[in-house]
Amino acid sequence: MPTDVPIRDESIRLGQLLKLASLIEVGGDAKSVLADGLVTVNGEVETRRGAQIRPGDVVSLGGESVRVVAE
Repeated sequence: MPTDVPIRDESIRLGQLLKLASLIEVGGDAKSVLADGLVTVNGEVETRRGAQIRPGDVVSLGGESVRVVAE
């Protein structure tokens, strides 16, 4: 069951979301986990740090999943 992560705007960049949701410890970690193909968005591998994530999207990394919701 994904954890809900509220965002203020209509979208958030994937790299920012990973940090906001505490899926990574520091922003610099985003580059390596994305390059290694460890992150999925709605079940599809995503490698772009700047991919736009919107409410309803589910992002997973290492067995943890978060669902983006509007604040």
